[in-house]
Amino acid sequence: MEPSNFLFLFSDEHRQSTLGCYGSPTVKTPNLDSLAARGTRFENAYTPSPICVPARGSLATGKWAHQGPYWDNIFSYHGECPSWHHRIRDNGHDMAVTGKLHYRSVEDDNGFTEEIDTMHMMSGVGDLIGSIRKPPPPPRLGMPILAAGTGPGDCTYNEYDQRVADAAIQWIEQRTRTGDERPWSFMVSFARPHYPLTCPREFYDMYDPRTIELPSHYAGNNPARHPWIEELAKTINYGDHFRDEDHIREGIASYYALVTFMDHQLGRVLAALDETGCTDTTRVLYSSDHGDNISSRGLWGKSTMYEESCAVPLIMAGPDIPAGHVVKTSVSLIDIYPTAIASLGYDLTEEEQALPCRSLYDFIEREEPDRTVFSEYHAMGSNHASFMVRFGDWKYIYYVTFEPELFNLADDPEETRNLAGNPDFAEIEHECERRLRAICDPEAVDEQAHTDQKARLAEHGGPEAILGRGDGLYTPVPGESDMTSQMGVLEKPGE
Repeated sequence: MEPSNFLFLFSDEHRQSTLGCYGSPTVKTPNLDSLAARGTRFENAYTPSPICVPARGSLATGKWAHQGPYWDNIFSYHGECPSWHHRIRDNGHDMAVTGKLHYRSVEDDNGFTEEIDTMHMMSGVGDLIGSIRKPPPPPRLGMPILAAGTGPGDCTYNEYDQRVADAAIQWIEQRTRTGDERPWSFMVSFARPHYPLTCPREFYDMYDPRTIELPSHYAGNNPARHPWIEELAKTINYGDHFRDEDHIREGIASYYALVTFMDHQLGRVLAALDETGCTDTTRVLYSSDHGDNISSRGLWGKSTMYEESCAVPLIMAGPDIPAGHVVKTSVSLIDIYPTAIASLGYDLTEEEQALPCRSLYDFIEREEPDRTVFSEYHAMGSNHASFMVRFGDWKYIYYVTFEPELFNLADDPEETRNLAGNPDFAEIEHECERRLRAICDPEAVDEQAHTDQKARLAEHGGPEAILGRGDGLYTPVPGESDMTSQMGVLEKPGE
């Protein structure tokens, strides 16, 4: 493969089904649809963990979250092991980044030649309350505030994404003027459509909430939920604070508007590639760290192994990438590691070949329908971990201490008919668990996560002290103070 520039466009909490090129008849994503039309779309792409910090640590290192370990939103990447950014930078290329990284700190060597206005963990520590898992904390105080924040208005996240796009455009223009012919790599990472669901008026007006269709299994029309999900919803009870169906429709419309807003900012960056003559020499990859439930099963946010939370969009375009192509092989965000390195013209080292990731170019050239991908969750609202494996049409969700779920996504794309425990599917269920245990011992991993989280909480005074300090549910943008005071103070356990 001939070396080229590598532009990685990333977003936060973008549900795969909310793009026109992934089949949405409602959500307007003209720039991403155009990218897919001139490139390749991966139909079955997944996050290694449906929560921000672990997903981003895995993406950087090409490792599964438990191998980091990146358990939750306080166990972050901090340059402690090689990343694909380090590899590209250390081979003499510009490897710049702007936007949301959600690593520990800009003070760490995160592998970049330049960090421009990057967003990292709150106070360099992250969301300590999310690590309180057994027993879980009371319902989080930010939830009613987040539910009340739907609709048009100003928000620092909107301003930040505009800044990110501005910085990306300026960097591309300046880099082009240098005359340096070496390929460059640039990561542009937006904060949207991550909540709060407050969006610019011009984008909100593109969607009439009255015309929004509710999911077939939203909060008011919900089949029996798995007990692990019921447990999750007690702490992450975001959905309980929507007043009625009209309010739910407003929330969904706001999310759609934020997707379109993000697509617009991304389009500005792609336009800069065109204007500087870089489009034909740049491979572009777009994806997101995880999805969003947006009222499916009565849930908002992420954290589940269902498609709405765990599946992600993944699109590539540029030199040697076929146009209008669709890959059905299951892939993961960790596969971006070898893909980025290959884009700059390098082979993997022996150590990198031992990683559980594969280059996406492999699957563009040849489908591998039996390939297994994996995801895991060890964060807020869960007493015990959940794990997922996907291969072919099958998805298996394993819950430590709870019964599993098994879905055939070809027959049941909304994952409402659990086939686990059905004698007719015993053989495939056994094969799913075998594949899971070939990757990790779920019980041992769950125990290790609890051990590490308890130790980290103790370093910060323990659960009671942490709960008494207040609750902040989303990371402030650079230059903004922590949002703890806006969220209030949780009641102490037992009060």
